[in-house]
Amino acid sequence: MTVTVTAKAARQISKALAQRGGGYGLRVAVKTSGCSGYAYALEFADAPTDTDLSFETEGVRVLVDAQSLPMVDGTQLDWVREGLNEGFKFNNPNAAGTCGCGESFTV
Repeated sequence: MTVTVTAKAARQISKALAQRGGGYGLRVAVKTSGCSGYAYALEFADAPTDTDLSFETEGVRVLVDAQSLPMVDGTQLDWVREGLNEGFKFNNPNAAGTCGCGESFTV
C-alpha cells in the first residue's frame, strides 16, 4: 500500500512547507462529503499521529491515516495547471466515479 507524488507536486509541497516555516509532511485523508460520497482532505502536519502511515516519495513525506488508506491506496498526487487554475490532482485507481464538479468521488 502506498501513496506517491509527482516531481511537480513534491516541489509545491516543499515550497508550501518552507513558506509555513517547516513541517513533517502533507497529510492526505478522506472524509465523507459531497454528492459522490467522499472528498480528499489535505493539511500540513508537524508530526505523524499514531494512526498515520508515512510514505516518502520525491523527497517529501505523505501521511495517510489507516482508515483512509484503503480508499487512496495506489494514488498519485500531481500538481496541474488547467487554464488559469492550478492545484493538486488525485490520480486514484480506486475511484469508481466523481461528481460533476470534481470535488468528490465514490469507490
